[in-house]
Amino acid sequence: MRSSSFVLIMLSSGLCTVANAAPASKSPPATPASKKTAAAPAGKPTAAKSARKAGPTVIKTDMVPEPPVLAVGSTIPKPIGLMVPQQIVLRPMTPAETEANAIWTMRAGLNVAALQCQFSPFLGTVRNYNDMLKQHSGELAKAQTTMQAHFKRYDKAKALNSFDQYTTRTYNSFSTLDAQYSFCETASFVGRAALVLPKGSFGNFAMQRNAELRAALTPPPVQTSLGVHASPQVLPSIDG
Repeated sequence: MRSSSFVLIMLSSGLCTVANAAPASKSPPATPASKKTAAAPAGKPTAAKSARKAGPTVIKTDMVPEPPVLAVGSTIPKPIGLMVPQQIVLRPMTPAETEANAIWTMRAGLNVAALQCQFSPFLGTVRNYNDMLKQHSGELAKAQTTMQAHFKRYDKAKALNSFDQYTTRTYNSFSTLDAQYSFCETASFVGRAALVLPKGSFGNFAMQRNAELRAALTPPPVQTSLGVHASPQVLPSIDG
C-alpha cells in the first residue's frame, strides 16, 4: 500500500506541474526544423527519453524478515524498542543505609507517579504523594541525612554531588512510557497504603513494597494486554 501511495504522490506532483505551466498562447510559434540542425547522437538518449524510461522511484516495503528459530528450552527475546528502567546499584551499605535507601527510593517512585499519572485524577497520585510527605516527614528527613552520610563515607568532599546524582538516577529509574498504565495503577495502590501507616513504620513498608513498584515497570505481554481481567481490590480507608 505504501508503494501505491508513493506512485500517486508522484503523479499528483506531475499534474500540479502541468497546471502551473505557462499558457500556450504566449509560446512562440513553432518553426520547421532546419536541415542544418544537428541530430542527437544515436548512442546517447535525450534527457526526456531518460526521464520516461526511469519513471518514479518505488520503495518496496513488503519485505518482512522471518522470525528467528528458537532452540528448545529457550525463551522468547524481549521485543525491540521496549524500555524497562533498571534499579540503580549502590556500594555496600549498612542496615540503616539500606532502609534509608528504600525510603528514598519509595519517595522517588511516588513522586514520579505524581508527575506522570495525572491523566487520571481517579488514581490520586498527586494527593497520595503530598499527604505521604506530611505523614512520614520525620523518616524522610532521617533517610536523607543517612544517605548523605553514606556518600560522605565513600566520596568525602564530593558527597553532596554524589547524593544529587544518586537522587536523579533514582528518579529516572522509575520513568516509563511502555508500562505507564501498569505503573500508575500500582503506584496509586501503594501510595494510598502508605497513608494508613503509623509514623515510624514507613521504612519497613518501603523495603517490602518497592519490589512491587519495580515489577510494575515491566510491560505486560501483548496477549495479556488484549484481554480484560477485572479483579476488584479493597482499598484501605484513610478516613478519620
